Amino acid sequence: MADKREKFGGRLAVILAMAGSAIGLGNIWRFPYMVGEHGGAAFVIVYVIATLLISLPVFLAEVMIGRRSHTNARDAFARLSRQHPFWKTTGYLTILIPTLIACYYSVIGGWSLGYFIQSCSLSLTRMPPENVSRQFGSFVSSAWIPVAMHLVFLGVTVGVVAGGVKSGIEKFSKVSLPVLFVLIVLILAYSVTLPGAGEGVRYLLHPDWSELTPRTFAYAMGQSFYSLSLGMGAIITYGSYVSKKENILATSAGTAVSDLLFAILAGFAIMPAVFAAGIEPGAGPGLIFQSVPYVFARMGATMPVLSAITAILFFLTIIVAAMTSCISLVEVGVSFLMERKGMTRGRACLVLFLVCGGFGVLCSLSFGPLSGVTVAGMSIFDLFDWVCSNILLLLMALLVVLFVGWILPRRVVYDEFTNGGRLRLNHLLFPVFWFLIKWVAPVAVVIIFFTNFIL
Repeated sequence: MADKREKFGGRLAVILAMAGSAIGLGNIWRFPYMVGEHGGAAFVIVYVIATLLISLPVFLAEVMIGRRSHTNARDAFARLSRQHPFWKTTGYLTILIPTLIACYYSVIGGWSLGYFIQSCSLSLTRMPPENVSRQFGSFVSSAWIPVAMHLVFLGVTVGVVAGGVKSGIEKFSKVSLPVLFVLIVLILAYSVTLPGAGEGVRYLLHPDWSELTPRTFAYAMGQSFYSLSLGMGAIITYGSYVSKKENILATSAGTAVSDLLFAILAGFAIMPAVFAAGIEPGAGPGLIFQSVPYVFARMGATMPVLSAITAILFFLTIIVAAMTSCISLVEVGVSFLMERKGMTRGRACLVLFLVCGGFGVLCSLSFGPLSGVTVAGMSIFDLFDWVCSNILLLLMALLVVLFVGWILPRRVVYDEFTNGGRLRLNHLLFPVFWFLIKWVAPVAVVIIFFTNFIL
């Protein structure tokens, strides 16, 4: 089984695939409104520092677990811990978490697909600006259209995964990641030219340190974890496809830098347009589906062609970003079913489509026909998101850093980090990594967890 296991084709393929997992809705949907809610440039600076000093070591730890074990995410902990009962059980979390996230993540991807279609039909940009916010509520509360969009989005995602590691995931990543960066740069180039956009640029470049609070630091770290797909099992799975010859420090750093760059580009693409339209930057999760379409609708009155093109490019960017991440979420479960249950890749993909599609339908309908169904005051969609984001992801990230920092022998970690001592720079940097993963990262995860519940 180990000899037949697929691998990525090289360093560029590894970086593109892992960056595809990392670059998603966390960058283009979540990052801009988090910046708006938590102090602009000051939040961005803390976010960059948190990514390089805390999230990158955790990312490396997940890649190590995957490459060292050379198996699916569930079995990785069991194999490396010599079948210790606790870590064998822990492995199941790596399958549960990405599957739950894919259920509601694909719903948001479906919303993006629906808005893309509206942009192509010009109905979005021809809409009176004051109707845009109501349009989002009307769209997501519909019984069938969002469900259909969710299933189409998930179906295409699963179709890419069905192609395999090299022929499906790797080929898609090689095309989609460059396209993503081109699209976001085009949107940025237009956004910064809007009248009044300068305020948005200044908001992202000039920090107001009075805005910094303990909550800002915790949310910046949390956003960094979410954006890099930490605690989801995806990076462990992708790590298992990385060759033993690869320098995992170089590939992980390349992924983290790509993710940071895209998030910052997304901020500069969205915030200037938000300020140009006079919209509150802390508008929350509805920013890209309510506030930004409001900008397009306002533009449509005076520049209909340019407005339509920009809207189409914007929602195409969201679709591609969401799909690259959703692919990695689905691959975790597919890898598990293939190796543990003996399924073919096609059959495993069908099982994931049925499971995620079914629960995703419930998440989608929770904005409409099932809006009255609540658990602890939360809708089905909000429950999935809250449990995953605030509990399961952080729990899994904590288990990862404890496993690498305290369970794996130091010599094993050193061997993976330095490729058996052959990488000189990695050898010099290992003490820094060891300190961060053993002492700093666990404390950071605990701080994020308690901040979510206390502050």
